[in-house]
Amino acid sequence: MGHTRVVAIFVLIHGSMHGSWCWRDLVPELEKRGHRAIGPDLPCEDSEAGLGDYAAVVEAELPVSAAAERLVFVGHSLGSRTVPIVAEKHAEARMVFLCSAPTALGPVDPEAFSGMVTPEYANADFDQRADGTQRVSKSAAGPLFYHDCGEATAAWACDQLRWQGKKPLTEPSPLSSWPDRRMHMIVARDDRVARPEWLLGEAPKWLEGTSPIVLPGGHSPMLSRPAALAEALVGEALD
Repeated sequence: MGHTRVVAIFVLIHGSMHGSWCWRDLVPELEKRGHRAIGPDLPCEDSEAGLGDYAAVVEAELPVSAAAERLVFVGHSLGSRTVPIVAEKHAEARMVFLCSAPTALGPVDPEAFSGMVTPEYANADFDQRADGTQRVSKSAAGPLFYHDCGEATAAWACDQLRWQGKKPLTEPSPLSSWPDRRMHMIVARDDRVARPEWLLGEAPKWLEGTSPIVLPGGHSPMLSRPAALAEALVGEALD
């Protein structure tokens, strides 16, 4: 008798200033491997939107069949703050932290954040709107986010960047405890936003006897190395 092939639904939760557009090249790679993928647009441009609002958007995008499917919530960078909130409602879900690590459920401590990000990101030039939302300048975005992407892809991505409200970082999570779900981390070795050394140092605190996957390249492997990232995600989801 043959084995039943497990099909996963990858729920791709984008990071700060990004949107569903950033999964453009990863979704077809996951589908090519026989899986499904969705990538909601979080309300990051709304300065009043918090983690509960982000989670509600993700939950609303899940297919009706989600309760019977293997769900893999993938949080890129700041998207990792939303991952445990949505995973808590799905007992068999898995959580993947991409270019990020799990963090405490309270507001992100500024001192911890300073160790989490690279000096290049901490000192980058940001534009700011009157409502407090921010966006990294286009001149800084390319070298920070897309330095290992093709020139056309990097230029396209810089043009897509959205404004980002601060609330998901400054407010506590609506959860009172972390959900008991399988966790995985994927770290980009040459990340210019999230310090790889910091992420790897955090991993043993959260992962139970497993090690993070380390991919070459920068903060946007979904655009620079979508096939390699798809292989890593599928491997983690089906182990």
